[in-house]
Amino acid sequence: MHDDRSLIEARLKRVLDERIRPAVYPESVPLDVAVWHAPGEPVPVAEGLAAEPEPIAVGARWGAPWGTSWFLVTGTVPEEWAGRTVEALLDLGFDENMPGFQCEGLVYRPDGTPVKGLNPRNQWVRVGAPVEGGEEVRLHIEAASNPVILDYHPFRPTWLGDKDTAGHEPQYTLTRMDLAVLDETVWQLVIDLEVLGELMAELPADAARRYEILRAVEWALDAIDLQDVNGTAAQARSCLADVLAVPAAPSAHRISAVGHAHIDSAWLWPLRETVRKVARTTANMTALIEDEPDFVFAMSQAQQWAWVKEHRPEVWARVKKAVAEGRFVPAGGMWVESDTNMPGSEAMARQFVHGKRFFLDEFGIENDEAWLPDTFGFAAGLPQIIRAAGSTRLLTQKISWSRTNRFPHHTFWWEGIDGTRIFTHFPPVDTYNCSMKGSELAHAARNFKDKGRARHSLAPTGWGDGGGGTTREMVAKAARVRDLEGSPTVVWETPEEFFDKAEAEYPDPPVWVGELYLELHRATLTSQAKTKQGNRRSEHLLREAELWAATAAVRAGFPYPYEQLDRIWKTVLLHQFHDILPGSSIAWVHREARATYQRIAAELDGIIDAAQRALAGEGDRPLLFNAAPHSRNGVPAGGAGEERSPAGATVSERPGGGYVLDNGLLRIGIDARGLVVSAYDPAAERETIAPGTAANLLQLHPDFPNMWDAWDVDAFYRNAVTDLTETEELTPGEDGRSVRVVRSFGSSRVTQVLSLPPGERRLLIDTEVDWHETEKFLKLAFPLDLHAERYASETQFGHFHRPTHTNTSWEAAKFEACNHRFVHLEEPGWGVAVVNDSTYGHDVTRSVRTDGDRGTTTTVRVSLLRAPRFPDPETDQGIHRFRHALVPGAGIGDAVREGWRINLPERRVTGAHEVAPLVTVDDDAVVVTAVKLADDGSGDLVVRFHEAHGGRARATLTAGFAVADVMVTDLLERPTDTPAPDRAGDAVSLRLRPFELVTLRFRRA
Repeated sequence: MHDDRSLIEARLKRVLDERIRPAVYPESVPLDVAVWHAPGEPVPVAEGLAAEPEPIAVGARWGAPWGTSWFLVTGTVPEEWAGRTVEALLDLGFDENMPGFQCEGLVYRPDGTPVKGLNPRNQWVRVGAPVEGGEEVRLHIEAASNPVILDYHPFRPTWLGDKDTAGHEPQYTLTRMDLAVLDETVWQLVIDLEVLGELMAELPADAARRYEILRAVEWALDAIDLQDVNGTAAQARSCLADVLAVPAAPSAHRISAVGHAHIDSAWLWPLRETVRKVARTTANMTALIEDEPDFVFAMSQAQQWAWVKEHRPEVWARVKKAVAEGRFVPAGGMWVESDTNMPGSEAMARQFVHGKRFFLDEFGIENDEAWLPDTFGFAAGLPQIIRAAGSTRLLTQKISWSRTNRFPHHTFWWEGIDGTRIFTHFPPVDTYNCSMKGSELAHAARNFKDKGRARHSLAPTGWGDGGGGTTREMVAKAARVRDLEGSPTVVWETPEEFFDKAEAEYPDPPVWVGELYLELHRATLTSQAKTKQGNRRSEHLLREAELWAATAAVRAGFPYPYEQLDRIWKTVLLHQFHDILPGSSIAWVHREARATYQRIAAELDGIIDAAQRALAGEGDRPLLFNAAPHSRNGVPAGGAGEERSPAGATVSERPGGGYVLDNGLLRIGIDARGLVVSAYDPAAERETIAPGTAANLLQLHPDFPNMWDAWDVDAFYRNAVTDLTETEELTPGEDGRSVRVVRSFGSSRVTQVLSLPPGERRLLIDTEVDWHETEKFLKLAFPLDLHAERYASETQFGHFHRPTHTNTSWEAAKFEACNHRFVHLEEPGWGVAVVNDSTYGHDVTRSVRTDGDRGTTTTVRVSLLRAPRFPDPETDQGIHRFRHALVPGAGIGDAVREGWRINLPERRVTGAHEVAPLVTVDDDAVVVTAVKLADDGSGDLVVRFHEAHGGRARATLTAGFAVADVMVTDLLERPTDTPAPDRAGDAVSLRLRPFELVTLRFRRA
């Protein structure tokens, strides 16, 4: 037989495009359209419905950037359409290739009842099936003219990302507003042909099944009268019935389809628009659930559920009904799908506390899976947090985006820093926006790396990023491949049902130990510095507010601000979303974030001040309040007292220029360039700075990645570097105990103050940058005379080791990594820490000196600022302040302590008396991360702590109040089956594994 595959495949495409799809709606009549453009921000639904619209014609331009237009469409169903299915086709000017990234609408009935959402892949509204003829149609559309930020020429700078700079030019052209007859037979024929055509293209060229499908498609095309598609569609479908009825092979890969609409809580749109995106999507999904009995939809991010409840109660009622039926499934158990690299220990824990508690309170449902399909890599401390929240499973897809190495598993155990393991699945379909295309399903089956041992995978199905969700076309396709030869089998299932099957068939999968590093989007650790600083500061202010409010409640009857803290925590957690905290959102999002963090700081400072004054009482005695988990200046952790005042540092001139700082514990040599050329540790008789190098060295790189400007830094950025060594000023500080350095470069200016705090073995570096560069990357370098094959960087509830070498491609790919408050390098018996108050990105490299002692130089570089132009063309422009410290002679315990110290500065209050801590721990390796009253208002005290040095610990935790009972709880403060620790009076004895996390709940006597 002659090979005519390409001929028939090309015929199928043209006939589908030019004859069959247009025949889905064979008859139509125009609707009358009027519009009212809301001034400013969106208005309440009642106001939009009541507004007086003006006529507008199809073909007219509409919609200023970020505007809201209320369309009223009216018409009458023709009498001759009686008995047929009729739909309104409402095309606001959509580009079908951009679902979620442009204009959208939510359709209402005149009484304000929401009907469904409109988006580029969902433009229809059912009027009747069948209609009687003569029905009056009256629909309102709340249409959002969100501008296209990421278009066909991506990553080009645009001012559309903020309503203050976007202008007023209409963005869209009203394209179609019709009533139309839906020919369901033709619609079904389209789905038949799409499924078979897509499946055929994925089968081997010599497979008999491919030719069986090819012939059936040819016969179906022969059966169609191109001048009467509607009259011959049924006959064409009959030609396809046999090939669509052949069951799948018993060995076929099995896919659990989960209806899904990944909605970024902010990204190329502001938070207020996400509230509406969620309403549109949930309205669509509840409608689809009513129409499709097998369909199941899962939605994560408790914050988004809360938005529906607060802002769209009519949609919320439908959501609650679908949840009760088990068809609309809460997923993930987190407040938002947060970044997991940068949030601190408590913040990461609270993501699960607030997320799971919302679903428990609203529905009585507890999630067993963390659901993070789009997060940019996963910190090594996360498994323990997931388990401590009562969950055991994780789903993500994003690691498939890695550019250097292919991850070796799709289903596996992920082991964290403390040994906790979480059953983890990466969908091999390699997208969280699966649309049930044959190419996607075939890719999932071919790509699945655990073939032969397992056969189940999951496919999140529906348009996402900007929302939209699953369409009726996807559901129809899934129905055809439920059991179809040549295709994986597909069944709609909940995440729980999938994971149950996956664990049952694969009880002993391989193990991956340590972080799940995404070999992409590394620059998200640095972009939008003020967003990151706001997050770090808010986390530590919340710690202080809870600690001092709880202490004041127990000691002085202070009213504990439960609701206020709950609200602030949720706001901070929202801003940890994986496009806000990483700095990859539009300018509008980050402008609002900066303002939000300022409000939060003022509010939390108010709580802290009121609680501390209640504790200190009236008096003029100077007191130091120490919120850190270690004693400081003679004041215990979590207490207040009079501070010791050791002798301060001296500043003297250095031979050859520059200055020497000396406080008896460290001697710092600063040369005439303002660079640190010596950091001498007298106790160890050891120099910290590598010979011939200088620390506190600012380095400037060009930074123009191949794509994803705010997200990526590509390895070639290192090929060119400018050392900033020229000084404008080099003078002793006004306090006489520091050195001030001023530099200018490009259009920017840096002022640094170097100081040695009294009685402390750390060099403080306060850096102020007035930053006005474009597409540049600013680093702060510390070349250390240290030989270390690995280094530690802090992560949630512990630290994680990374190699300093690049033996393999896996190590080489980690050329930019995340730390929290410290990085630490060590030779046996002596180490160095670099701590920070607000930065996350860093790199560590090593070289061997070729002359002199031929020793090893290990260089730590802190990432300070970037200047990408997309999606915010003015990213990070302006003044920034950073604080870092170099800590010579530091063990890992010193790194932990100094990291807390720099992030929790002392507060000085005048009062009448000292304040004893609520809890004390007799081992510095056991770090208390939270002291608070229980969320249920019982008055119980909750204390969370972990082993922080990476070893075994035996410690006694003593309560500073009478204890009636103590129990071990999970993160949600619920009792676990772990036996209570040994107790003697008000003290408990603890034995902790390396990095073990424990939450204790004390009932007060």
